[in-house]
Amino acid sequence: MLLSLMLLFVMYYLRISMNLIMKKLNLSCLFILFAILSFAQLQRPKLVVGIVVDQMRWDYLYRYYNKFGNDGFKRLIGEGFSCGNTLINYLPSYTAVGHTTIFTGSVPSIDGIAGNDWRIQSTGKETYCTDDSTVSTIGAAGNAGKMSPRNLWVTTVTDELRLATNFQSKVIGVSLKDRASILPAGHNPTGAYWLDDASGNFITSSYYRKDLPEWVGNFNADKHIDKLISNGWNTLLPIDQYTESTVDDAAWEGKYKNVSAPVFPYDLKKIYAGNKGSLRATPFGNTLTLQFAEAAVEGEKLGQGNQTDFLTINCASTDYAGHQFGPNAIEVEDVYLRLDKDLGNFFNYLDNKVGKGNYMIFLSADHGGAHSEGFMEANKMPTGFSNNLKADLNHFLKSKFGEEKLVLGIENDAVSFDNNLIKTKGLDKAKIKEAAIDFLQQQPSVLYAVDNEKAATATVPQPIREMIVNGYNRQRTGDIKIILQSGFLPGGYKTGTTHGLWNPYDTHIPLLFYGWKIPHGESNETVYMTDIAPTVAALLHIQIPSGCIGKPIVAITNKVNN
Repeated sequence: MLLSLMLLFVMYYLRISMNLIMKKLNLSCLFILFAILSFAQLQRPKLVVGIVVDQMRWDYLYRYYNKFGNDGFKRLIGEGFSCGNTLINYLPSYTAVGHTTIFTGSVPSIDGIAGNDWRIQSTGKETYCTDDSTVSTIGAAGNAGKMSPRNLWVTTVTDELRLATNFQSKVIGVSLKDRASILPAGHNPTGAYWLDDASGNFITSSYYRKDLPEWVGNFNADKHIDKLISNGWNTLLPIDQYTESTVDDAAWEGKYKNVSAPVFPYDLKKIYAGNKGSLRATPFGNTLTLQFAEAAVEGEKLGQGNQTDFLTINCASTDYAGHQFGPNAIEVEDVYLRLDKDLGNFFNYLDNKVGKGNYMIFLSADHGGAHSEGFMEANKMPTGFSNNLKADLNHFLKSKFGEEKLVLGIENDAVSFDNNLIKTKGLDKAKIKEAAIDFLQQQPSVLYAVDNEKAATATVPQPIREMIVNGYNRQRTGDIKIILQSGFLPGGYKTGTTHGLWNPYDTHIPLLFYGWKIPHGESNETVYMTDIAPTVAALLHIQIPSGCIGKPIVAITNKVNN
């Protein structure tokens, strides 16, 4: 009897002990399960900032490196990931096309943005890339806001973020230029804003909203431009330290209207009073843009919600200054030194507002820029001008086919014919094209002239052939693509410079990633502008844009995702 009672007691004790052990095990399993679920949650940065520095050649990162501070470009290079051989893989290398490609991963053949302007081949009508007569200006008088992204045929990575979060993510586009705000921000952003020179206000379009947000109105009311130009423009450093640039008044530099010479210091009050657009070609246009970007972060509470937000910024003054002065001017160097300082201030602001490590930045350029013709000539480098090609070609074609003005124009280095005239007169267009190509290839400024419809089999080097094919849009590109000789510029650029060609000075661009989970490193493997959008999409785990032909940069994505 006693033995039986003892056995019952032992069994009862063991049962209680087992229950306690199981409860502890279940509790431990729950903790492990919660930990696994917590770890497995989708991780994204609070804010993505895409910065495009207009007309920034890749070599500017290192030409001015020793004069940069520690918080701007050096911070991105020293702590982020640099893709040192990033190339544009289409033509023409222009602003609207570059911004579109960066944010779509697409090319003009697919996305429809064939240039800043183009000629519709079926009608001969010229069109600006973001013109939209169906909308109106919001924030000022005039037509500067009659713009929208309707000419863009595909989605952007910013569109895809909005779609992925059921439009809970906020997207804001900021630039002095309408096209450089509108195209990166996509089809349905929270807002896109650009500068109206006449009023000095940042404006938008009724495509987006019926009135300006309060924060934009408050920013405009503060008259930032008046403050920025009040002390004029002198060099940031003593002028004799600008050893990366030529003398301060080279013959190939352009100048502001009503200014006798391009020399420091500049009286910006006087210059701005005579030309409201002149602010764009000073470093303070970039300062204004980044001040507005900070206001956007504050006003829209970007990076402070439950979803990832996206801010696109175009620093455009580098382009205006480059066009006016040329890459080797002290003015351009000073613009970059001051931009570096402004970027450092902006990054420090994001550290405090969003939190270092909570935001991700990528910085690139829409295109580069050629050296000035005069600079190249003075230094015994290949150069020249492509003068009067349209007039000379029309004269030649008249002598062969008896009709004047068979060529309507040469836009984006592509010949557009008067297709209605050719049809009405019953002319053989194939023979006209063949004759035009033969004539163009005899011109000293022309390296190649290629029938766009036959570009895939043209006898030109493969990289150039691919760029022609990617850039040819049947509805918006002319029939014959002209490839100029290295260093040659259009005749209208006897001072300053321009861009648009296949050569590395126009198509080798910087690409830096920094911030949230981005590894420190550098790669010189070739990547393309079309790879930027799919890389961002992969990092955010969202769908790539609808016209994307690029690939994620695995040197970055593999390290982040692993």
